Amino acid sequence: MTLTGRGRVRLTVGQAVVRFLAAQRSERDGAGQPLFGGCSGIFGHGNVAGIGQALLEAELLQPGGLRYYQARNEQAMVHTAAAFARMRNRLSAWVCTSSIGPGATNMVTGAALATINRLPVLLLPGDVFATRVASPVLQELEHPGGQDVSVNDAFRPVSRFFDRVWRPEQLPSALLAAMRVLTDPADTGAVTLALPQDVQAEAYDWPRELFAARVWHVPRPVPEPAALARAAGVIRSAARPLIVAGGGVIYAEATAELRAFAEAAGIPVSETQAGKGSLPYDHPLAVGAIGSTGTAAANRLARQADVVIGIGTRYSDFTTASRTAFGCPQGRRPGLRPRAPAARPVGGYRRRQRRGRPAGRGGVRGRVDAR
Repeated sequence: MTLTGRGRVRLTVGQAVVRFLAAQRSERDGAGQPLFGGCSGIFGHGNVAGIGQALLEAELLQPGGLRYYQARNEQAMVHTAAAFARMRNRLSAWVCTSSIGPGATNMVTGAALATINRLPVLLLPGDVFATRVASPVLQELEHPGGQDVSVNDAFRPVSRFFDRVWRPEQLPSALLAAMRVLTDPADTGAVTLALPQDVQAEAYDWPRELFAARVWHVPRPVPEPAALARAAGVIRSAARPLIVAGGGVIYAEATAELRAFAEAAGIPVSETQAGKGSLPYDHPLAVGAIGSTGTAAANRLARQADVVIGIGTRYSDFTTASRTAFGCPQGRRPGLRPRAPAARPVGGYRRRQRRGRPAGRGGVRGRVDAR
């Protein structure tokens, strides 16, 4: 590190990434914590001289800032990072770095899992050289028809945010955009910043304020009163209501509120895979999992329910058993969940009738659309 005057500091890109991540914090309801619990990595061609050197230096000069944990398998370390985020109710995330080539491709499956389950994970795969022709680079996994395409482009469809930092000047905007996605409860998932190996080791004069402590506020969006009133009216009119509790109940730490609502209204509670534990399994109103991997009790109630109340769920394919779980032709589905990008929390699901479409299982016609 070198101080260059005019409020700037000279660091390599790798050093800048590590220092920036160590300074990030998250906050919700007045309680704060480090945004990143640590970093796992396997070093080799593409990340050892940049991120690897920066992590070692940070551990020696600033112990505990962004602690490194050795991993043995790239896919396993991303799955571990997703589990960490889930156990921290998505208020903290984990960083994973890998070499280019097979080391990076091993992380793709873990990235897909994190994105599908809306779990924040930051991936820092090494990438091809930015200052010379890419091929051949070790395992030669570059695209023969495009010199600007590398194996890391496989992360694009499985990441909520992807960027490749070709120049140091791009880094600040890429880092800030990544943090916004990681702390967005409605739009989070795997975030991939591909770092060309020569750029990681390139020095640059950074503004000091880039490395100042920064707190990212995780919001609790307030429901729109009119939408909430409509949902309450639908629930009051129900004869056979059913609650579907998703992971959002747990991540929002709203299990007590769910229990109070269910007990006050006497409505049975089913759970998605991510919502397991929203209500204690031995509670009289708990009917277990719903959907493709659900219990007989929950799925029977789902077929009979005239109102399905989704709380913290996206009604995924497993939850709806490929849109066959809810069998009442007159069924209605008010839902409470955050929405991106404006983080407006009330999202409903309605069924659109389409003429000429054959009835699905249980006589349900049409399709379920997010609103």
